[in-house]
Amino acid sequence: MKFGQFEIIPFIEQRFKLDGGSMYGVVPKKIWSKFAPADADNLVAMETNIFVLKAHGRNFLFDTGLGDCITATEKKIYAASGDTNIERGLQSIGLSPYDIDFVLLTHLHTDHAGGTVKNENGQMSTRFKKAKYIVQKIEWNDATNPNERTAAVYIVDRLMVLEKSGLLELVNGDAEIMPGVKLVYTGGHTPGHQAIETISEGFTAVYYADIVPSSHHIRIPYVAAVDLDPLVTMDVKRKLVNRLLDGNMAIAFDHDLDIKIGKVVDENGKVIVNKIE
Repeated sequence: MKFGQFEIIPFIEQRFKLDGGSMYGVVPKKIWSKFAPADADNLVAMETNIFVLKAHGRNFLFDTGLGDCITATEKKIYAASGDTNIERGLQSIGLSPYDIDFVLLTHLHTDHAGGTVKNENGQMSTRFKKAKYIVQKIEWNDATNPNERTAAVYIVDRLMVLEKSGLLELVNGDAEIMPGVKLVYTGGHTPGHQAIETISEGFTAVYYADIVPSSHHIRIPYVAAVDLDPLVTMDVKRKLVNRLLDGNMAIAFDHDLDIKIGKVVDENGKVIVNKIE
């Protein structure tokens, strides 16, 4: 999708599955299963959607997906193969990992940050050798000191590869990376979760990651059960949806199977998302 002087290009990093109840929280299965049918294990199909922003002659990557360094246990948790499409996805748009200038990490859960590293001659190393990896300081502190609830999704050994690389940059709160490319601190899903907002020539495209992981989650009560502060998530989402309805804006979804980038509209009093090709 091109807007003004910017362009956002999505591709699928890999497919995986998660428990339907964990994705839709208090929403009954009778409702969410109509648009997200579950298998015999109550798992719903999902994708790790990756986005490349081309702006100011630079290439920005929004999150990195699961990657190919996930353990056998993680493959079971995510029902994933661990066969990442990062290099192939970048190649399809004429890029390589060396062409990425910034990796903007909304948070450090495995399905968003696992792809930051790769296996190189039996050792883990950073995948994007020339990029700055930018994350909220509070997210980094939580991720490198996980508790009993978060230890399964924050893998310290992989995160230490980033720290040792010298490519990690921590920010506190909102931060403008370059003109029209802004990080917005949200909290909610995790205490250090952040969103990405981009604007060029009056048009805004946003990526709120797991605050709104799919087009179905545009509804305010649809909050994942794994969110650490669901009331914050709902408040952030409520304000965002009002902006999306009123403004010249689009939103990108990290886990939607069909709509990667969409336009939020009010259709006879019902908020829906129309796909942007």
